[in-house]
Order: sequence, then C-alpha cells, then structure tokens
Amino acid sequence: MGKKRLFLIDGNSFCYRAFYAIRDLSNSKGFPTNAVYGFVSMLKKLMESEHPELLAIAFDLKGPTFRHERYKAYKLHRRPMPEPLVAQMPVIKDIVKAYRIPIYEKQGFEADDIIGTISLRADKDGIMTFIVTGDKDAFQLVSKNTRVYSTHKEGVIYDEDAVISRFGVGPKHIVDIMALMGDSSDNIPGVPGIGEKTAIDLLLEFKTLDNLIKNVDKLKSLSKSKMIKENIDKAYLSRELAEIDRAVDIDIDFDAMRITQPDAESLFRIFNELEFRKLAEEFSPRHQPEGAYSVVSSAAEFDLLIELLKKNMSWAFDFETTSTDPMSCEIVGVSFCFVAKKAEYISFVGGGWSAARRQFILDRLKTVFEDPSIKKIGQNIKYECVLLRNLGIDLKGICFDTMVASYLLNPSKPNHNLSDIAMEHLGLTMTDISELIGKGKAKITMAQVPLDSIARYCCQDSDVTFRLKAVLEEKLKHKSLAGLFEDIELPLIRVLSDMEFCGVKIDVDFLKDMSGSLQERLDGLTKRIYESAGCEFNINSPRQLGQVLFEKLGLPVVKKTKTGISTDAAVLSILAVNYDLPKIILEYRELTKLVSTYIDALPRLVNGRTKKLHTSFNQTVTATGRLSSSDPNLQNIPVRTDIGKKIRGAFKPSFKSGVILSSDYSQIELRILAHLSLDKALTEAFMGGLDIHRYTASLIFDKPLGDIDDVMRNQAKTVNFGIIYGMSPYGLSKELGIPVDAAKGFIDAYFSRYPGVYEFMQGQIEFARKNGYVLTMFNRRRYIPEIGSGNQSIRQFAERTAINTPIQGTAADMIKIAMIDVSNKLKSNALKANMILQVHDELVFDMPKTELDKVCGIIKGSMEGVVKLKVPIKVNLACGKSWQDA
Repeated sequence: MGKKRLFLIDGNSFCYRAFYAIRDLSNSKGFPTNAVYGFVSMLKKLMESEHPELLAIAFDLKGPTFRHERYKAYKLHRRPMPEPLVAQMPVIKDIVKAYRIPIYEKQGFEADDIIGTISLRADKDGIMTFIVTGDKDAFQLVSKNTRVYSTHKEGVIYDEDAVISRFGVGPKHIVDIMALMGDSSDNIPGVPGIGEKTAIDLLLEFKTLDNLIKNVDKLKSLSKSKMIKENIDKAYLSRELAEIDRAVDIDIDFDAMRITQPDAESLFRIFNELEFRKLAEEFSPRHQPEGAYSVVSSAAEFDLLIELLKKNMSWAFDFETTSTDPMSCEIVGVSFCFVAKKAEYISFVGGGWSAARRQFILDRLKTVFEDPSIKKIGQNIKYECVLLRNLGIDLKGICFDTMVASYLLNPSKPNHNLSDIAMEHLGLTMTDISELIGKGKAKITMAQVPLDSIARYCCQDSDVTFRLKAVLEEKLKHKSLAGLFEDIELPLIRVLSDMEFCGVKIDVDFLKDMSGSLQERLDGLTKRIYESAGCEFNINSPRQLGQVLFEKLGLPVVKKTKTGISTDAAVLSILAVNYDLPKIILEYRELTKLVSTYIDALPRLVNGRTKKLHTSFNQTVTATGRLSSSDPNLQNIPVRTDIGKKIRGAFKPSFKSGVILSSDYSQIELRILAHLSLDKALTEAFMGGLDIHRYTASLIFDKPLGDIDDVMRNQAKTVNFGIIYGMSPYGLSKELGIPVDAAKGFIDAYFSRYPGVYEFMQGQIEFARKNGYVLTMFNRRRYIPEIGSGNQSIRQFAERTAINTPIQGTAADMIKIAMIDVSNKLKSNALKANMILQVHDELVFDMPKTELDKVCGIIKGSMEGVVKLKVPIKVNLACGKSWQDA
C-alpha cells in the first residue's frame, strides 16, 4: 500500500490567483464573489483530480511577522490586499470550514512557515506531501517526501530532480539563490546587479552562498566580486528573510486533515446567498417539494375540485403541454393548489379520453378561470393566458406572477425559471424536466410521460408557485416594489397576452418576392467578391475570409483574437474605408442576415390556423425594464436601411378595409432627461417647442438657430443621444468621424450649456456608488455592483449604466402604463382595433379604417397623459396600408 498523500494549500496564493483570474463577479446585492468562486472552483478541481487522503489550508494573518522585526522594509512596497478580496476572505474561510478542511494560521508567521512546519512533520511520519502554491519560496521545502504542486503551471509537480532541472541546484540551495537575487515582491534586497541567471551560475560554480563568499576573490568578474563584497550583509539578511521557518509552534493533527463529508447544510446556505446556483444545487439538502399530490380520477372528484376552486378565493395553477408555443400546443394536464403542500392534477390524455370529455372538463373550468373574484397565481402566467384564450377561455383575476416578481427583485439575473426561484427563496430542488422526457434520441413528449410522474411534476409546480407567492410578495413590499408590480407589471400581463394572441398579419407572397430579388442581388455580390478576391472561397467562413484578406491580398491586420485574426464587422468597417472587398463583404453579410433572419424565416413561422405571426413579448429579460420580443424577434428589424424598411411592408392590416397605425414617442428619453435633471436650458427648449437637436447645435457651435445647417444638427443629435448613454469622447469621435479632441470639445460645450445635465449624471453615479443600484421614476430598481470595480473599463461601463438606466427605464415604464391604459379604453369603447406590436418607444395597431379618428384620440391622450413631466410629452401618429407606410 502506498504512502498517504497530504495536500497543503497556500490559502493566500490560492485566493490571489482566484481573484485575478475571474474579474468583477458579484451577486445581485453587489457583494464581490469572484475570489470565492475561483477559490472553490480550484479547490473542487484539485480534490476531484488528485483525490488526496489528507488536506489542509494555511493562511497569512494580517499584521507584522518575525521577518518585519528583522527587516523593517520587508514587503514594504507590496500593495495592500484589494478591498474586494479583503471582503471575501472571511467567506472563503467559512467555506473551507464547511468543507471540514482544517485551517492553519498563526500571528507573526506566514502561511509558508506553517506549511514548512507541517510538511517537515509529515516527512518524518512518512506522509507524501504536495504543497499547492504559486510561490517559488516553497521549492526550498522539496524533499524525497515533499513536492510542490504548482498553481502557475496547473498540475506540474516539482520533485527534487525537477527543482534541479529548473534551477540547476537542489532544494536546499534555493535560499542561496534568493540571497543573491533577492525578491522584489517581498522587498528582499539581495545583491544589487545579480539576477536569477547570474545567481544560478554562481552557485553552480561555488555550490553554496558561504563558499561563494569565502572564495569571492576568485571570481573572474571584478565588478561582481566587488558588488558581492560590498553587500555580504545584505546577502545573509536576504537568505534569512527567504528561509522558511519550519519550527512554528502549532498543533498538528493529521487525523483532522482526513477528507470527510462536508457540512452540506452550511455550504448550501453560503452558496445560495452568494447566488452560486450550480454549487448550491450540489449541496442542496435535496428537499424536493413534498405534499399531498393526487390525480382527479372520477366525476365526483372533479365536481368536488370545482367546488373547492370556487370556495377558495386564491389559488395557483399550472398547465403541462406538448410545446412552449401556447398557440399550437396540446394540453396534457393541469394542476391546482389552494393550500401549501397540497395539489390536484387533471389529466387530458390517456385513459380513453374523448374530445367531448376534454371539452366538458374545459367548460367546467371556464367558469372558475373567468371569475374575476377568484385570484389566480402563476409562474409566467402569460403563457396560460394565451393558452386558455386559444381554447376560448378568458382568464381573469390574475393576482400574482412569481416569475415577474423575481424579475423585479433582481432584474440582472439571467433567468427567472421556477427551479431557480424555488432554490433561491425556498431552498427546494425541483424535478428537472429531462428526468421526465429524457434527452437526445430517447426524448419523449410530455404526453408520453406516465401519469403518476407527470402528475407529481405538475403538482409540484403549482404547489411551489403557491408557496413562493407569500415569500416574494413580502420581499416586493420590503424593497418598495409592490406598487410597480401591482400597478404596471401585473396588468401588463393581460395586455401582452392579448397582443400575442391577436398576432400580426404577414404578406407571405410579398416576402417570397423579396427573397427572390435579393437572392439575385446576393448572387451578384458573390460574383463581385470572387472577382475582387481573385479566387473563390467560402464567404461565410471567417478563417477562409481571413486568409484571403490578410494572406493573399495583404490587407493590414486590425485586430487579433485568441483564435486568429478578426474579420468581424468593426474590422471590416475600418478596412472598407480604403479597400473594396471588405465593403462588399459587409453588404453581403447584411443582406444574408436579413434574408435568413426575416425574409425567409418569417413565412415559416406563420401559424397554420390563424394565418398570423405570433411573437412572444418578454417581461423578464432586460435589466432596464424594456420589453423584448422573441420567436421571432420583431423589435430588431433594421429601420435605417431600405431593405429593413421594405420588410415592414409585409406587415399588413387584418381587416378588409384596415390600416396599420404607428404611434411613437418623440424624443422621450431627452424629455425625461430634462425632467430628471431640471436643467433650465433643456427644459425651456422643450417648453418652447424648439427643434431640440438644432437648439443644441446652436449652443454647441455658439451660432444663431438660423445659421445651423443639417450637418451641425446631425452632429448635435448624436451628442444629445450619446450623452444619455454616457458616450465617451472616443466613442463620439468614432460615431462622428472626427478627432477625439474635437469630440471632447463637443461634450465639454454640451455640459457647459446644460450644467444641470452634468450634475444629474454625477448624482446618479454617486447614488449608485452609495447604494449599489439606481431607480427609475416609478421605483424600478437596477443593481450595478460593477460601479466599484477596480477595472477602469468595467467601472466606466457601470457609470454609463447608472446614467442611462433611470432614463431608459422610466421610458420603458411610461410606455407600459400607456399600453395598459390604451388597452382598457379600446375594450371599454368596444373597438375592434388591436395593439399588435411594441418596439421600445413605438406602439403599432391593426384596425378598421372607420375607427381611425377615435383610436388616434385614445392613443394620443393615453400616451401623452401617462405621467406629468416638467416638459410636454409628444406622440407622433401615422397610418398606412402596411407598417412600412405608417
């Protein structure tokens, strides 16, 4: 049987490596977590790859050591530990303790001394020791039973032979090398003028420091001889400082170092708080939702359930379906929960279910779903709204959506699925859907899952959703988000579900004709590309394009990446100024993307039954509060290009004598900026109905309004909108194609004319630094933990976010309120007009032409009266036979 293997980790070395390897990772509360995550990742990797029998970690303690007493300047120039790392050190130690790994530290000594002392004792006890560190001091500890496991060269292990191969001398003489060369990081002086190579050469010749000094006159180099003679004291002092103390008075217990089961409960709690979801799941107590879950299997049981649903005035429900598209899926089953840990499931498949019986069940459920006095709770309840609407059921009484609530509490989180929310707020591990339907070729549909499995799965969902409501509701109140949730986000669910259900009519033939003509244009571009390149190649291959541009044609290299020379759009745009081929490639790429993403793709997505396109509007994706669109994304059709505009020509009214109406907020973000900043000049310009871009140009260029030409106006327009997004002089110079100094002059002139805007921006940055978040006018909160980053580019991005979010987020809130108001008024007036799209500051409607005047009045009144700003709100309305015409 082999020797026991002990791994001794230099904790501080590990922490620093983790801290600098992963930059600017924080949880939603703004607490830095990069060092913690990196430390745990490295620790887990070491344990999984090496399987040590024994493990211990040594840390430095703050304060002077015996070396400082010997030499006051020891480590004098070393920077203090970064504050974000200081904050994480106690958490790292708590995690180590929860792994039940012993920690060794002692005041007045360094981790190296503790490791040296433990490894010497282990050597005597016949234990094979691996010192895990990136510090070269540790090489002096290498012996027959002690090795260095390098963190610099992952997995490289230094034994005695490897040390000799690396330094030319054995481990015992490492301190002699350091005595001569010193160590700048620790401020160990060494002998001036002697580096590592010279120190090694000297020791190869004279074997030891003592022998070198004894024979210093025999050195061939008189200058080196003189230097060493003059610095003998420094050499011996340096050796003393570099030598690891292997007799530290500590209690060493090898039995305590044995790998054992971690404290899973503590690790789960810590990782959950840090928002390390994967790690938290690994140490989750595996508390799956447990409850009295049952299947409704008889008419009597179903009748009883209906009565309970009517009696209980608040309950959660969840549908299981065959796909994520509520407009085309089939119902598999539904569960209801009106008491925590109790849920009932109704199956719609198997067991000889007839279409008539399914319809009977739906008809009975319709009465409770459409009762507004019964409050419904759901997770992404908008899906159920569209699903039920597709079945002829108008869901009413929505009182809570756990996904939307989670989003408001932390809009920067990447997702808000039920599993994540349950883990974060209830400590529950949900069943993964792959456990039911499998993966790959063996994957089945939800309709094929055995009844008991899908019933339990569905009941868990409604039960957990019901339980989460109470927790999340309280947290919304605590963070003053209840008003935003109840007055804006919750009513918006109904509006968005109506829009998704209504859909958009697409002229498929129009797009097919476009596709044909654009394919001819692409063929022509392909021919021109081959002619310009002098050869045929795969235009869509970055590697082949790079070979043509930079090897064959010899164009200048603009940017390199890890995988080679970049051919991205930014690079091609720079090259296109002087070369034809990159310019043609850019045009080819733009056309290809438009054809594949929209012109060819949209017709395939038209619903076979409704003959319309049904996008999904997402409430819980963007950190600013803006809505996004997916499957397909209809907010991203380019509007500045002729082809992008032409694609909008395919969006037609669904009424025989109908029109498409577009209503667009005019310069809403600049108006919000005027309101929030209270800048006198900006406010007065809007109050006076001036062209804000021409007015800004007159201030920047110090000219009368009548002398401002279109070039000046466009430059001012870029500055106006650039300021909102915190654009730097460099960014503005690129946008306008002017020198950085000139761009800086524009920005300085802007702030000198609009001083209130500058004060507002600085105030937002300071608020974010103090609180870790910023707010919109409607109290929407966005956390910006990166505002305190030591990395300048990351910090500057965070500052731009702090400036922009209150403006863009307020605009997002305003249009949401307007959507709710418009929707309610269209319904209360029994109008046929439908709101079909929202693209940031624009709303698009499909309506009979006969309703145009009345609908225009409603829309203008709602959008302009949505909130009272210190400047007027203006809405532009336009209509036509297509979205393009509007």
